Amino acid sequence: MIVLVLNCGSSSVKFGLMAVDSGAVNRDQHRWLARGTIEEIGGQAGVAFEAEGHPELRESGPVPDHEAAVRRAIGWVRSLPASVGGPRAGLEAVGHRVVHGGERFSRPVIIDDEVVEAIEELEDLAPLHNGPSLAGIRACRAALGRDVPMVAVFDTAFHATLPEHAYRYAIPYDLSLRHGIRRYGFHGTSYRYVLSRYCAMTGTPPRDATLVALHLGNGSSAAAIRNGRSVDTSMGFTPLEGLVMGTRSGDLDPALVDYLVRKEKVSSTEVERWLNERSGLMGISGRSADMRALLARQHDDPRARLAVDLFCYRARKYVGAYLAALGGAQAVVFSGGIGEGAPEVRARICEDLVWCGLELDPARNAGVVGREARVSADSARMHAYVIPTDEELVIAQDTVECLAAG
Repeated sequence: MIVLVLNCGSSSVKFGLMAVDSGAVNRDQHRWLARGTIEEIGGQAGVAFEAEGHPELRESGPVPDHEAAVRRAIGWVRSLPASVGGPRAGLEAVGHRVVHGGERFSRPVIIDDEVVEAIEELEDLAPLHNGPSLAGIRACRAALGRDVPMVAVFDTAFHATLPEHAYRYAIPYDLSLRHGIRRYGFHGTSYRYVLSRYCAMTGTPPRDATLVALHLGNGSSAAAIRNGRSVDTSMGFTPLEGLVMGTRSGDLDPALVDYLVRKEKVSSTEVERWLNERSGLMGISGRSADMRALLARQHDDPRARLAVDLFCYRARKYVGAYLAALGGAQAVVFSGGIGEGAPEVRARICEDLVWCGLELDPARNAGVVGREARVSADSARMHAYVIPTDEELVIAQDTVECLAAG
């Protein structure tokens, strides 16, 4: 089946065209026909397209919103020859990443009007992401019509296995039930991929895999995985909770919201926007949300250094907490743009964790950027792995399986 995968972020669209063998169990049996990214949507966007047997195309130009970005991606896919899955080969399905599925969606679903309405109702809980996903769905409907089926794959679904003592907040119980207030967790498609690759790399059956996984990027989270199932995770009711992120604050005292409302004489909505868009690495450094830029400036910019220190310290706290919650683990796994590409950040997170058996091999860790590898010392009692994530592959596989079942 030829599947177009759309992953709409807060200011970007990642997409790919994949030939998926519904009977295949190995990732190498699926084939990416084309991939692309459109970044910095809302201004002069950077566009990169790459198709099998074709030179990579890079350009920039105005892309006003996500619907325009998705239209551009579909137009490019339609221009491909049949040999690369173009229009004469037939685009058979579209898989959409949707960040927040609430309590309703614990597995992929075929998109219809009722599903679109339900995703709209959840938009307040993931303001940076559900809106772009909806824009992508609408753009696909307009461009492809309703004859091409679409599937929504939810980031929250992997964490549906959280026990109540992990997902319940200690607020009045009737309020939790009335408004669906609970920890939902995110980055689920990434964690599913990382778990499957860890098991393949180590020969561990999923039911026997107990890990602390870190998805570190502009959005960052941690997950405690016991016997192949999520039992705790750092993001909560919305993607704002947990680790320090590119522009999101992560954990803070909730009384700060009302305090800032009174002191700054703004609305709570404005404060929430600050916490989502002006905080995290950007807020601390005052310079950048990009970890690469901060690492380059940390030696002559105290605020850049502080931002990196705070990011690593918060992640290390969560590793320790989840090791306690799990009673130990086989490995700590790093993924996401920072987790995959910043050896120094991995080293600083794992610093002083020898007490629990986690010890990196400095040379091995320094040499691993953007590829799968074990980076712990041979003598370590608990190992560390780098596993670049592939959320788009998971979405493509889920799309095919959902359509086959439904």
